[in-house]
Amino acid sequence: MKFVTTERLQTLKDENADFLLINTLDAEYFEKTKIPGSVNIPQSQNDFVDKVLEATGSKQKMVVTYCANDECNSSTHAAEKLEAAEFNVADYEGGAKAWNDAGQRLEV
Repeated sequence: MKFVTTERLQTLKDENADFLLINTLDAEYFEKTKIPGSVNIPQSQNDFVDKVLEATGSKQKMVVTYCANDECNSSTHAAEKLEAAEFNVADYEGGAKAWNDAGQRLEV
């Protein structure tokens, strides 16, 4: 599995790279952990992979999953599901907490 650091995620955003940033938490947690530009597709949904394909339009488009913090494993589970479905996916393990700790803003 591929992973993305805070610095790499910021570079992708700064360069306007063509990727989809997915917050994998359930909807009630999304507003508290929303990195600007992210969309919410909860990995707990039965149709998670289908929803991601619908959002990306292609399995080749880069997808970065994230959740709340290092202790949260939602994004890792999501990345595993997408990897098994042959998506181009990376997991941002630090999640919203690492983003915020690095001085980046969350949308709340």
